[in-house]
Amino acid sequence: MKPLFSLLKRYWILALAGLILYLLMLVPVRLAIASYQAPQPEAILTLGGETLGQREEFTAEFAHWYPSLEIWVSSGMCPNKARKIFQAAGISDNRLHLDYRAVDTVTNFTTLISDFKQHHIQHLYLITSDYHMPRAKAIATIILGSQGITFTPLSVRSNQPKESNLRILRDICRSLLWIVTGRTGASLQFDVDLP
Repeated sequence: MKPLFSLLKRYWILALAGLILYLLMLVPVRLAIASYQAPQPEAILTLGGETLGQREEFTAEFAHWYPSLEIWVSSGMCPNKARKIFQAAGISDNRLHLDYRAVDTVTNFTTLISDFKQHHIQHLYLITSDYHMPRAKAIATIILGSQGITFTPLSVRSNQPKESNLRILRDICRSLLWIVTGRTGASLQFDVDLP
């Protein structure tokens, strides 16, 4: 019985190593293909989360330079306030997609994947605050990259300290979990305030 258990354990380890290697190879290849096929961003994604609306204001001003790009705001400020910011900047409501399905940064990406695929988007401008950008880029690389969508990051200046590496690592693991299982682990409630 021990030789069988040892053999199964060895195959399980090889299978797991193969899966990890596949995932590590999949993302860079898909990102390279997306960058080649869509060298310029085709839409704007803003990660909400701040009540002051700085990200939305930055996005509204930035969108003037790219009038053909549609704008997605994921779980930002309340719809009425967000729409007023974009209307005041002269941005048509037809370009604006306000989405409130996300409960955290990982789900900012996972909830919108189907929308981006439906619109055949392969390259996004990714807008968030500077302190939040390292975590957002790590998650976007894995989640968007696994789906063949690349991104160009744009940071909104803030006075906040950068997020911890532990928080980034946690969300990298959650992103990998989503690739393998289609679940983000958001319901596990382990988004405690990490240093």
